[in-house]
Amino acid sequence: MSLTLTTPITGSAQTGFTTPGYTITADSAPTNTGKQYAVTAITGTQAGVDTSSTPSRPFTVTLSRPPQLKTLSAVDPVTGALRSVAKNEWKIIVRKGVTPLAGQPASVLLAQLTIGVPAGADSADAPNIRAAMSLLIGSLTQVSASLGDSLVTGVI
Repeated sequence: MSLTLTTPITGSAQTGFTTPGYTITADSAPTNTGKQYAVTAITGTQAGVDTSSTPSRPFTVTLSRPPQLKTLSAVDPVTGALRSVAKNEWKIIVRKGVTPLAGQPASVLLAQLTIGVPAGADSADAPNIRAAMSLLIGSLTQVSASLGDSLVTGVI
């Protein structure tokens, strides 16, 4: 399966939003190892949110894999242990234009999630990779509104 988003994306809970959603379209990714989508419309009640992505106020999500997938290194012939384990870094990046001060030009909020999968684990331990992603995404879904509140208030 490919890492592909479908439209619309159902947003998660945020204080002051009612059933947030995002209509997306394919966009040009910054690299050839990723896919990027731009928001073309918002749904639900999201007072004050830009309704689509523009060059000066982007609203995009990028999904990317490592440019070159790493493999396992050789096992030490004396100890039988791996000398090192390389990581394959996958990234999810959200860019959103925001206003730092009324009347000022937009600045870009950058949210990055990097997932470092040890080379070889994809073959040797796929269930535990899936469990890690399940916990990660489930946790983010659960704390969506409180994380948004913390980012706005500075209180954790």
